Amino acid sequence: MNIIITGASKGIGAELVKTLCKHKGNQIIALARSVDGLRRLTAECQKINPSCKIMTLEFDLVQFDFYPFILQKIDTFFHRCDILVNNAGKLINRSFDKIEPQDFDDIYNVNIKGLFFFTQLILPMMNKGGHIVNISSMGGIQGSKKFPGLSAYSSSKGAVSIFTESLAEELKESEISVNCLALGGVHTEMFERAFPGMKGLQSPPQMAQFIADFAVTGNRFFNGKVIPVSMAVP
Repeated sequence: MNIIITGASKGIGAELVKTLCKHKGNQIIALARSVDGLRRLTAECQKINPSCKIMTLEFDLVQFDFYPFILQKIDTFFHRCDILVNNAGKLINRSFDKIEPQDFDDIYNVNIKGLFFFTQLILPMMNKGGHIVNISSMGGIQGSKKFPGLSAYSSSKGAVSIFTESLAEELKESEISVNCLALGGVHTEMFERAFPGMKGLQSPPQMAQFIADFAVTGNRFFNGKVIPVSMAVP
């Protein structure tokens, strides 16, 4: 399978790449902003599977003017895509009265605007039977437990959920499935920075295994769904 994963230099994204690189039939493009993180990822994948086929691309999803350039880079590795995992995300834990316009823009640019337009960029490459998986949060589901300091973050993830449902409807005739996984607390570096002293209920490798399995097979059973993935009770 030809697979594209954003936010791949660390955390869930990096573990997802490492999980999927074990299968020799997979070709993976991993995008992230961190050059060092991508170098480490490449080295780790080669240890896991010396014959793995992976391209890493340093890229910031909010650099919209560079989208044609990144598409050219992707096209040198493969021309068609089976799975797109929109994993890149930004979290700022700050009380509502302290959120600045720049904070708001930073969160929304990555979590929904970048996701929206990068999906638009990749869509012409998607094969029939392809699967777009958007990574959201339990905080972005109506009726779930909310935490202080996450008004901007959670509302942006709520937008991801609605976008998923809307895009799935638009792509029905194209036979491309779109689903959203709303994750609970996963103990990543981002989680640690946002919630010092707290412990996430799942580890990145555990969650990556679930996402990998869902990305490959979930579109056989779901389309346009926002699926909570959490051990906690909403």
